[in-house]
Amino acid sequence: MHSILKIFLVIRKKIFFLVISVFLINGCVNTETKNYSKPDDLSSDFQTIIHQGVNREYVLYVPDSYDGSFSVPVVLNFHGFSGDAYQYMNEADMRRLAEAETFILIYPQGLDLDGEPHWNACPNGGDNKSDIDDFGFIETLVEEVSSNYNIDLERIYAVGYSNGGMMAYGLANHKSELIAAVASVSGAMLDCTGPTSHPMPVIHLHGTDDFDLPYNGNNYYNSVQNTLDYWTNFNNTNSEPIVNFDNIGEIEIEHYIYNNGNNSVSVEHYKYIGGDHLWFMSSFQGQNTSELVWNFLSRYDLNGLR
Repeated sequence: MHSILKIFLVIRKKIFFLVISVFLINGCVNTETKNYSKPDDLSSDFQTIIHQGVNREYVLYVPDSYDGSFSVPVVLNFHGFSGDAYQYMNEADMRRLAEAETFILIYPQGLDLDGEPHWNACPNGGDNKSDIDDFGFIETLVEEVSSNYNIDLERIYAVGYSNGGMMAYGLANHKSELIAAVASVSGAMLDCTGPTSHPMPVIHLHGTDDFDLPYNGNNYYNSVQNTLDYWTNFNNTNSEPIVNFDNIGEIEIEHYIYNNGNNSVSVEHYKYIGGDHLWFMSSFQGQNTSELVWNFLSRYDLNGLR
């Protein structure tokens, strides 16, 4: 990233958090609610919790369709490196789906590393960008939200873009007791694979012209195929995928489906021919990226296919 762009991002982010801080001080966010009914003034607000003595932030969206009368799923959606949760929510916007399908939507905020927010997608070690415990933050966050809302603890899903996709895979590997299924958009899985405790449904969307996290991998990041091979082997799915195509829109998309895994889980991949490093705007057979992700994840809970 050019230095001018870095300076712009840092200035924009500081202004953003100043505005949010004023908003919080004026008492517009109430994090003390302990009942299972949605506060009238809560839509998509920045919230703060403390983990290991550090203030951690997240954007919480509770749909109007939630009334607390039954438990609902949770989608954790992680921004990429240098991103902020609120802006990312507007780019990878799943709020309409949350309203239609009645799930709680959370966009966690990574902590700064030299002015650029990031996620540590491995347990403490050399593969991390810092010593911040992001896995522990997510555990604390889930506990906080479950104490305020009637959530289905067997249907918590991890979604992420870029470095956020790494975080989703990290949770699948090291906090699988929390996570029912994962989705990575233009992300990568690091080498710190872990003791996943149950068959893990995985959906991975990636462009073949991704320069930041190359489709075929490099010296630092696994290729998409290596990642798919890992999860198809782990889940014991069919080794040969079913392949579908869509070339009606502005970009050709190939869809690979590896079925019949343990607990009836599957691994799926959307390959965007010529696609860059982004949360994709193109649709596949009438479904946008958010819909593709939700329609896959929602089929599963911690026990596999629902």
